[in-house]
Amino acid sequence: MTQPELRPAIVQDADSGRVLMLAWMDEEAERRTRASGEVWLWSRSRQEYWHKGATSGNTMAVEELRDDCDGDALLLRVRPAGPACHTGSLSCFAPGLWRVVSERAAERPEGSYTVKLLDEGVGACAQKVGEEAVELVRAALSESDERVAEEAADLVYHLYVLLAARGVDIAAVEDELARRAR
Repeated sequence: MTQPELRPAIVQDADSGRVLMLAWMDEEAERRTRASGEVWLWSRSRQEYWHKGATSGNTMAVEELRDDCDGDALLLRVRPAGPACHTGSLSCFAPGLWRVVSERAAERPEGSYTVKLLDEGVGACAQKVGEEAVELVRAALSESDERVAEEAADLVYHLYVLLAARGVDIAAVEDELARRAR
């Protein structure tokens, strides 16, 4: 099968406006999307059409599909029925660390420190956040900037693990921060 003429398809949450993913569509994928009301894409790695959510259940109902001004890209405004990213994150554009934590939470690789923490439960994850916060405060008061950065990194990592343990996507934190900024 020869690869069809592809256009980038920007997939956006119709409610929040968050960009969920960038994928590829051709005329047939667009036709299937319009006919079904759910997102169909072209998988460049598998060289086949892909009904988003066919295996995961994380389908996307299309609210609007439109071309850009010169017709070389598409915007799909959707209502997702679950995360967009294969890592389990709401968006493929989540911070890199969040994607790693989400992926480890979903796939549970053996020997992973993240999985070990998650297996210990929410209480243990919350305790680690508290410990790391205290270490950051100590570093901020009496240690080098390098140590402050190291302890801040530890705190952010453990915070992400706690969020994953609770099933709270980082997008919810971003939404709350954006709400407060208004």
